[in-house]
Amino acid sequence: MRARRDVGARTIWILAGEASGDVLGARLMRELRQRDPALTFVGVGGARMEAAGLQSEFPMRDLAVMGLVEVLPRLRFLSRRLDQAVAHIEAVRPDLIVTIDSPGFALRLLRRVASLSIPRVHYVAPQVWAWRERRVLKFPGLWERMLCLLPFEPGFFARHGVEGRFVGHPVVQSGADQGDGAAFCARHGIAPDAPVLILMPGSRRSEAPRLLPVFGETLGILRTLCPDIVPVVPVAPVIADTIRKGVADWPIQPVIVTDLQEKHDAFAAAGAALTKSGTSTLELALAGVPMAVTYRVNTVTAAIARRLIRVPYVAMVNLLAGHRLVPELLQERCRADLLAKTIMRLLTDGHSAAMQKAGFQRIIATLHGPQGDPTAAAAQEILDLLSRQDPSPARVGRG
Repeated sequence: MRARRDVGARTIWILAGEASGDVLGARLMRELRQRDPALTFVGVGGARMEAAGLQSEFPMRDLAVMGLVEVLPRLRFLSRRLDQAVAHIEAVRPDLIVTIDSPGFALRLLRRVASLSIPRVHYVAPQVWAWRERRVLKFPGLWERMLCLLPFEPGFFARHGVEGRFVGHPVVQSGADQGDGAAFCARHGIAPDAPVLILMPGSRRSEAPRLLPVFGETLGILRTLCPDIVPVVPVAPVIADTIRKGVADWPIQPVIVTDLQEKHDAFAAAGAALTKSGTSTLELALAGVPMAVTYRVNTVTAAIARRLIRVPYVAMVNLLAGHRLVPELLQERCRADLLAKTIMRLLTDGHSAAMQKAGFQRIIATLHGPQGDPTAAAAQEILDLLSRQDPSPARVGRG
């Protein structure tokens, strides 16, 4: 049973299941608390949300799994974590629930707590426009409000009778374009004219191990073509140890970066990037770093995904551009020789790099929300919904 709170005090139960959601969650928590210092937060999050004041009910890394096949061995464990999250919500009886991305876990959680009549907000619309579109039929009743990051999403969901509100993409306020490349090079003893290559293998334990070996092989080839190349691996703290073990046998030991500002400084120093698909492509686009996108999953997962995917591109920058702005080297094309060739072209062909950078500017311009500040817009949507709740002592002291 939850302790009785003072009248007017509000508690938000918030969930993030992976590193990108942890960044969004921390930023959202700070914005909400700035507007209402009396707000308290409980739930599940990572290091950044904990630094913003969240005491996580269990480690966020327990939920960071990707892939249709990869998730199977962890189903029982994930089910226990779902039961634990539901039980925590039942005990706390918060005034509002916010789930951030991670639809595999978050949507199940939202359905399980529907009977509690607690307002629910899902932040980051599920990407059903990309694959398994029929899942949208199960969305009515899952939340009171869904917040979209991409400008085309409200229109897509409206066609299916589901409301989505575009708040803008928080990447535009991430600071990814505010790095100091000269300072980064000076700190790490990198020559000012050395080619810096960003390598981003992903933030999930299930994805990074598939990309690290091929990244290492790619570096072996690049070392012969560009002897002074400097690899930098920005990584979420939650899997930093996994990354360190995975790069131990690389032919060139990379600079491993876990600090957010340090990552942005590395972006500013970079001549090119090789990244998995996802939010990282938008961060690099904001920073103006020419990139190639690659990905590799279990072969069974890949075969299933190819039957279900309904969009022409995997990289978010390509989807927003409406054409193949950046190279995509996926699955069987995720090969060291192809990756090295592509990276060398980006490092040496000024025209290719300039074309990408011009496209990035057009894409980023579409990601600003109607209020200009995406996190402020998301916070306002949440506070508007929270303000509609009955603030009476009977409600505040329930549980």
